[in-house]
Amino acid sequence: MDNKILVTYFSASGVTARAAKEIASSVGADIAEIKPAVPYTSADLNWMDKKSRTTLESKDMNCRPEMAADIDVAPYDTVFVGFPVWWYREPAIIDTFLESGNFSGKKIIPFATSGGSGIEGSERHMKEVCPTAVWVKGKLVNRGAGAWAKEIIK
Repeated sequence: MDNKILVTYFSASGVTARAAKEIASSVGADIAEIKPAVPYTSADLNWMDKKSRTTLESKDMNCRPEMAADIDVAPYDTVFVGFPVWWYREPAIIDTFLESGNFSGKKIIPFATSGGSGIEGSERHMKEVCPTAVWVKGKLVNRGAGAWAKEIIK
């Protein structure tokens, strides 16, 4: 059977989008953006504001922002999931995505971008959200995303 690969990502500022496109290009994968039904404004992204949307979402582990559209993961064997790290974890929209499809037995490879936080906390939480997937150790890919992706899918 072919290893059909999908690269999914959520990107608020374009940094994660660039990494996702690099990964998809390097491994010959399809690509799909995880878009929130209500886009994030710059005020929503203000991490200094304790009442900003992203700050409030990050404090509520059960928060599940609605997606603008579902992403069909059924045809794929391997799904890369990319996101910026916010407050030491994945944005809540990633949890919405992981709960929206059947990932049972699918290989999931997380990747993230961050100015300082690691990906480990996100990986632990994502495994709890989607325990039926086959999880592959992810990576913070502020640079070298394509080369890393080629190595990880060998």
